[in-house]
Amino acid sequence: MSASLSPRLAAIVQALPFKPDSRILEIGCGPGAAARAIAAQLTGGHILAIDRSAAAIAQAEGACAEEIASGRMSVRQVPAEEFVLQANEEPYDLVFAVRVGALDGRHPQLGERVLQRIAAATTPGARLFIDGGDPLRELPIPRQS
Repeated sequence: MSASLSPRLAAIVQALPFKPDSRILEIGCGPGAAARAIAAQLTGGHILAIDRSAAAIAQAEGACAEEIASGRMSVRQVPAEEFVLQANEEPYDLVFAVRVGALDGRHPQLGERVLQRIAAATTPGARLFIDGGDPLRELPIPRQS
């Protein structure tokens, strides 16, 4: 585990149920510390780290240049409520967010839009985790029946 992770973030990364070949989406990646720690554990998988902040994405690009170059990680500046899969982009099987107001109840209307975007960008058995548990809690991904 990366020495640059806070104990709280390290506990969150450790608690995520991903495999070396998982496709993971991090919402609100900030400078990319968690995504970098996860990318280091992926062999055939990929993590996409998104953030609405151009400054955060620039920081993540700099801090995670090696992981991005390896193909295990990519970053994208986009608000979660506007996130859509790009052409030929495979859906994700694990999503997580730390301190994201749209998912932790601080912005419920925005949260509904974000959950719809997550549902459209994930596999049928995908799981969504946010901080606020011990150390994580799982949220249901709404599926159209």
